[in-house]
Amino acid sequence: MGSCTKLATALVVMSAVGFEARASGPEEAQGLDVDVAVVFAVDFSSSIDPATADLQRNGHAAALTSPQILKALSSSLRGCIAISYFEWASPQSIKSVLPWTRICRPQDAEAAADIISRGGDTGIGRRIRGGTSISSAIAVGTLLLDRFPGHAERKVIDISGNGENNDGMPVQQARTTAIGKGYTINAIAVPSGDENPDRPLATYFAEEVIGGDQAFVMAPKEPSDYTTALRRKLVTEISFRLAPNSYQQDRQPRMIAAKVTSGAREKSRKVILP
Repeated sequence: MGSCTKLATALVVMSAVGFEARASGPEEAQGLDVDVAVVFAVDFSSSIDPATADLQRNGHAAALTSPQILKALSSSLRGCIAISYFEWASPQSIKSVLPWTRICRPQDAEAAADIISRGGDTGIGRRIRGGTSISSAIAVGTLLLDRFPGHAERKVIDISGNGENNDGMPVQQARTTAIGKGYTINAIAVPSGDENPDRPLATYFAEEVIGGDQAFVMAPKEPSDYTTALRRKLVTEISFRLAPNSYQQDRQPRMIAAKVTSGAREKSRKVILP
């Protein structure tokens, strides 16, 4: 099956499982004018075992309901964000978990987290899901942002994954389309014992996947750091004040050290920023 056919299949699957661009719940009538619209695109390919599936599902739920997120919301311009959550594997394997949902209050965050916790991937039956198509994840995320039913100051695709693109169209094609529309692609590298020491997954994400204004990669080194890194990533996305055309003005990747707290310990982690 060619790349175009695979993408068409993904979009058909997307429609079939209910990827309509709409708000959910009582906020629908109020529209979705928000500070940032974030699409969470979460890997559920064959490499995602039950432990990793739990890490991603529970990590997103915990991050959304954390005090740090609620504090960031309270200090943002509109005090609201919009999120959508879907899972991806090969182009034929796309699953909607949460349609566009407005998060303004703790109750909103808790309701969204509950849907993700109950409906997200458990890692069971993963062998039938096929490859890792980051390109399809970006393409579906782009379509969701295209059809976002409101106004957002920023639009972001958040990729969570544990491997490189090995199915569907080349990543560059989907990435270029998303960036050309003014969207930002960020990523979090899921910790894996199979990582290539000569080219860590975070480096691949930095070089091949992320892009747009102030795009970055979070690179937790241990599973216990994942939720903390994810929470920090979302706080950063809510709190960013953009410099015009910052991506076009500075294409060289740079790397800075960031502190990620895990329990009582602080560890140095790498955040890669273009």
